[in-house]
Amino acid sequence: MAITGMQVLDECRKSFMDMKWKRVHKYIVYKIDEGTGAIKVDKVGGPSEGYEDLAASLPHDDCRFAVFDFNFVNLDNFQMSKLFFITWAPSASKIRAKMLYATSKHGMKAILEGVHYDMQATDPTEMGIDIIKDRAK
Repeated sequence: MAITGMQVLDECRKSFMDMKWKRVHKYIVYKIDEGTGAIKVDKVGGPSEGYEDLAASLPHDDCRFAVFDFNFVNLDNFQMSKLFFITWAPSASKIRAKMLYATSKHGMKAILEGVHYDMQATDPTEMGIDIIKDRAK
């Protein structure tokens, strides 16, 4: 059986647009549901949640996609926001899961209009807040 990209459910686009335009989510975690053959919303972080909450919500033994809204003050003292797309593929996840996420990444990114940075991480150190701060400059 050939592995191809999964269908991205409308709830994925809607939650992203709510995050981007209405600022109701700080982050969104997306999950592939093999039973339905679709990518769906797994978890959303409220506006008061932060990077640590996102990192804590990612499983240690399974893959996920995530979008994080990073807010910061730039050198000119302006409030800025940058959206990060993260492909989470920890070492302990199954090979099949890694393949499914790899083949579905393009379809997922296609609905995320306006994402500034694309990151891939296999452990928390590869997506640490210090790396995000450095990239957002």
